[in-house]
Amino acid sequence: MRQPLSKWRRGAHCALAVFVTFMLGALAWAWLATDAQRQDKWMRTALFGMAIYVGLLLWVLFASGWRARARWTVFMGTLVVIVFCGLCLRIQGVTGDLLPIVEWRWTQRSTLAGPDGLSAPASTDTNGALRTARSTMGYPQFLGPNRDGVLPGPPLARDWKQTPPRKLWRHSVGAAWSSFAIEGQRAITQEQHGAQELVGCYDLLTGEPLWRHADQSRYATTIAGEGPRATPTIARARVYTMGGAGMLNCLDLATGKVVWQTNTLAAHGANLPEWGVACSPLVTDNAVIVTVGGPRSSLVAYEKEMGTVLWASGNDDVHWSSPTRATFDGIPQILIFSENVSSYDERTGKVLWQYPWRSPFPHVTLPLVLSSNRVLVSQGYGGGSELLTVAPAGEGWRWRATRIWKSIRMKSKFANLIHRAGFVYGLDDGALACIDLNTGDLKWKGDRYGHGQMILVGDLLLLMAENGEVVLVEPNPNEQRELTRFKVFNSKTWNPPALAGDLLVVRNDREAACYRLPLAR
Repeated sequence: MRQPLSKWRRGAHCALAVFVTFMLGALAWAWLATDAQRQDKWMRTALFGMAIYVGLLLWVLFASGWRARARWTVFMGTLVVIVFCGLCLRIQGVTGDLLPIVEWRWTQRSTLAGPDGLSAPASTDTNGALRTARSTMGYPQFLGPNRDGVLPGPPLARDWKQTPPRKLWRHSVGAAWSSFAIEGQRAITQEQHGAQELVGCYDLLTGEPLWRHADQSRYATTIAGEGPRATPTIARARVYTMGGAGMLNCLDLATGKVVWQTNTLAAHGANLPEWGVACSPLVTDNAVIVTVGGPRSSLVAYEKEMGTVLWASGNDDVHWSSPTRATFDGIPQILIFSENVSSYDERTGKVLWQYPWRSPFPHVTLPLVLSSNRVLVSQGYGGGSELLTVAPAGEGWRWRATRIWKSIRMKSKFANLIHRAGFVYGLDDGALACIDLNTGDLKWKGDRYGHGQMILVGDLLLLMAENGEVVLVEPNPNEQRELTRFKVFNSKTWNPPALAGDLLVVRNDREAACYRLPLAR
């Protein structure tokens, strides 16, 4: 006959039921009833899940009334799983939502021996690659010619299933979150090969390496990944690159030879940012402008041919956004989203205006410059977006930035925003969304593409999803309209795409590939 439960065990059963119910309720509330960022939701899920398991384990061991053998089996099984995971698995990195990416400890990644150790590209369209007439447009810097992610064309076909993109080449590359800069038949990116940080130039049509430049430098963390973060900039036969630890290079486009270089952090007494240096150099008429972060050197302009300092200005802590140009009331300005949203006079470096942005989390996206002296700024990590209007505040060089609206409906963590016809499209904490530019109101929130990147090509959005898919979406303020997609990579992809004519060049921290996209007839 079964013995009745003791008061202690009945109490333990009730306590366990209440505890598990409470934890599951709190978890459901976190996911369904709050606007918390997804990484916080996943962290709470992991924390609550572990707490529930520990509670169940304690109940099994001390209050279940199970036989000793059964309790011992559960305990030893837990130990075996923990030891097995510790010995056989490792965290290779994390997703944009801070979910760990786990791999076997003995997994060998494709590594390159050094500047001359790249494997031959796998070309699948040798004859088609020679047809260059449709591919004469360049992509000279981060986010394209105007650093806004907007390209006038070409007109892309809307159905890739009927006429799929044609692969020209694909091969391994060193780790980095850089994109490609493209000029003529040269495609340039940055990579990490062991202890060397490389700038690599490839033939756009075949993927063959043309030249490489190496620096003894390496930045790597489990969360942020390994290698450079910035994208090269090409201007007038020169290539400007910023390394993950602050090495600024000016290289000859034809040969890769060093014209000049400087360690920006050492030169200005700046500290290495927590997640590495991510500033893609901005080239103006006579200067290359980068973030640094030392005393009175938040932003520094170097003479682009000789590398001498033209000006250094600002005391903001540097974040992971890149500078961009704007002209307000006829005055050329350099905007940067660092500790604050700041504007500098392009010629002198004088701080013209600042808009405070108080957040302990990284600022990554570029300010989106709009007409009528307006700027849209967005931050992930729960920060949201704010539309600012900028105007002179009186005589002289006094300016003021004033907020028009603030909204949490667009929280762009990594991907930059795209403006089209009065509406703004972006990845709101990883989900494609559309907001009304004039009010900040949410028009719709659609499918999740993770923390990828996107550009506007003609009248279509081209997304590089975090899972390695390329997706084509029609920007429509009334609803999401995904048109087509195809899979490129099988691992995390944070790198922005680059498009030169109909040639799409994409990469992640392991591979690079070039596809000829079908055009509309």
